[in-house]
Amino acid sequence: QVQLVESGGELVQAGGSLRLSCTFSGRAFSMYFMAWFRQAPGKEREFVGRTSGSGSTTSYANSVKGRFTVSRDNAKNTVYLEMNSLRPEDTAVYYCAATLTASSIPEYWGQGTQVTVSS
Repeated sequence: QVQLVESGGELVQAGGSLRLSCTFSGRAFSMYFMAWFRQAPGKEREFVGRTSGSGSTTSYANSVKGRFTVSRDNAKNTVYLEMNSLRPEDTAVYYCAATLTASSIPEYWGQGTQVTVSS
């Protein structure tokens, strides 16, 4: 069994930055692709970005490419989402997710952390 816990969500002004963290409790963290999703009010959950088990490969949604960075520290069983140049439309609950393959639906999800970007 795997458990994921996100932290770091806050209220921030447009143009500011935040760094979210997700801690992984379980075995074989480095075997999992780790991904970030977000869900804004009234909208469906959407993919934000992901990284491979080693951290050597990343992928991002076009809406965040160049502004957000996914990274991981396998020694700490932690994945990060660095968010820069934040916009009000980035306001959402951000979720961490884990999967053994890049193309599959994530097997494990965290409870989410709220990010609010004020104008």
